[in-house]
Amino acid sequence: MHIADGILPTAWCAAGHVVALGAVVWLGRRVEAWEVARMGMMSATCFVVSMIHFPLLGTSVHLGLFGLTGILLGGRSFPVIFTTLLFQALLFQHGGLLSLGVNALNMGLGALLAAFVWKAPRVPSGLRAAVAGFAGAFLPALLLVAEFQAVGYGKGFAAIAAVYVAVACVEAALTVTAISFFRHAKPALLESR
Repeated sequence: MHIADGILPTAWCAAGHVVALGAVVWLGRRVEAWEVARMGMMSATCFVVSMIHFPLLGTSVHLGLFGLTGILLGGRSFPVIFTTLLFQALLFQHGGLLSLGVNALNMGLGALLAAFVWKAPRVPSGLRAAVAGFAGAFLPALLLVAEFQAVGYGKGFAAIAAVYVAVACVEAALTVTAISFFRHAKPALLESR
């Protein structure tokens, strides 16, 4: 789901950096001490999980855990995802430095949507977790497809969406499992302060 450098116009990438860095500053302001460990834990988890690739329908995919990150961190998920993507670009050339802002927006918006879904009132937590996990993975795929279509890059975007429906279903199941575990083992992780 990472967009490599050279695919999107430079002006789009520059705009992506401006918006993404603005979001990092805005959503990362006044971090409290108790949040630092949680943010570090989720950043490390997302980084490690993204290194595990699975073959699926003729391509290779990895999980991102954007839904779970959105649930556990709310708005703080955006700076965490930006930092994770920065290290992936620097260490493993996943995406690129020029396209980092756009990639952060795509994936960070998935996490923010998941955080919004998680706060839905009077909806069972299992259903909220499933929808948040699915949305956190599928929204970035839809944004990627829209961006590729807008610049006329490549073909087979329906196939990309189909692959990420499967990935989003796996993410939904993992998110439900993690939330169920946290609810029993450490319910304080699910409480917003």
